[in-house]
Amino acid sequence: MVISVKELDFSYRKKPLLFEGLQWSLPEGSVVGLLGKNGAGKSTLLHLLAGLLFPKSGSIYLGRHCPKDRSPAFLEEIFFLADDVAYSGNMSIGQYEKVMGAFYPAFDSEQFEKILTDFGLEKKVKLKELSLGERKKVFLSFGLSTNCRFLLFDEPTNGLDIPSKSVFRKVVAGNLKDEQTLIISTHLVADVEKLIDRVAILYDGKIQLDADLLELSDRLLFSSSTNLPDDALHAEKFGTGYQFIRSRKEQEAQTPINLELLFNAVLNRSLSSNSIFQTQNSEAL
Repeated sequence: MVISVKELDFSYRKKPLLFEGLQWSLPEGSVVGLLGKNGAGKSTLLHLLAGLLFPKSGSIYLGRHCPKDRSPAFLEEIFFLADDVAYSGNMSIGQYEKVMGAFYPAFDSEQFEKILTDFGLEKKVKLKELSLGERKKVFLSFGLSTNCRFLLFDEPTNGLDIPSKSVFRKVVAGNLKDEQTLIISTHLVADVEKLIDRVAILYDGKIQLDADLLELSDRLLFSSSTNLPDDALHAEKFGTGYQFIRSRKEQEAQTPINLELLFNAVLNRSLSSNSIFQTQNSEAL
């Protein structure tokens, strides 16, 4: 596994433990949607993975790197897009590229310009002249152009309008290489459901579900009905009927994953008795 978190304990000063015995591991090349309620600790977990916060106990490894060491070799391989990025307002986009691009050996200036163009931006514009959403596009474009092995995006679609969110999905899908691992932390499930290939749900201080979406679609059926099926694992009222999850039968066609329904099922522990919902880390729901 290219990312490994073992027995992680963490709390902020004078606060109760946010994570206790947290376990998580990811294979190389994953595009992961890290989902959770506001306050669940998604941003904190990304800060720990980036080495910007230190665990009280336990271990974290990204490849061969321990993030808290903040070694130059590690910093060249990771890009963390925070929800609020610090910048010098007097810089143009081009100047920002010149200063920051030097820290990343695999940074591609032509790639950066192309992604900016996809977002309708030009390098000559000053950052202070841009809206929040436009600045987010700049930093997204820059992050993808670093070609880092590890990309951590915290709420990357905050501030983006609907057309820009569509462009975001296209540029991410078109600029990732097989060996790159991307974790997208979000509470806006619809923004990532067509982009990710893996989902991790953080709740109550633990990764409650960590699964490949292809595996989920092979094992589960997501559907709707006017009547509540007797074999539903989880169901919610929807219009005059129900949306539900149940085990998929062998002869049935696969259905698209309804991430919002899955998320609610995990938080409600509706699936806790079903044996297929064991995480990769052997933590039952």
